[in-house]
Amino acid sequence: MAYQANLGTLQRTCDAVGACLAVPDTPHYRSALATGNTLGRHQPCVHRVRGGKNAWVERMRNQGWQVVAIELAEGAISLPRLQPARQPTVVLLGHEHNGVPADIVDLADQCVEIPMCGVGSSLNVAVAGSLVLYRLAGMS
Repeated sequence: MAYQANLGTLQRTCDAVGACLAVPDTPHYRSALATGNTLGRHQPCVHRVRGGKNAWVERMRNQGWQVVAIELAEGAISLPRLQPARQPTVVLLGHEHNGVPADIVDLADQCVEIPMCGVGSSLNVAVAGSLVLYRLAGMS
């Protein structure tokens, strides 16, 4: 159920800021998106990633897209320092516990970390994605 809720939240955020959602083209994600869509008949922009995540990220970079990973990594900038996007941008989100795989972080143009002052070391993926999307859209 968490996947559906997270994807539903990300769909709503993408709709709010004029972005698209890209997910692996698997039965699991197709089902989760169908269940998690709380926008009713409105079908937000969703792209299906085929051929592996690394290859897809490389294709997007080759097409001129900026790639931003949300991850606690060396060299990451703090979210408040993230500037609004000036070109088409892909935001890479990882699992709450495992994060974005290191080989995919290496493909990113920029890495962003979200400062936290509590005891947790990560946010829910939908919350993290929403914070970064609003910042990139220049709406925060």
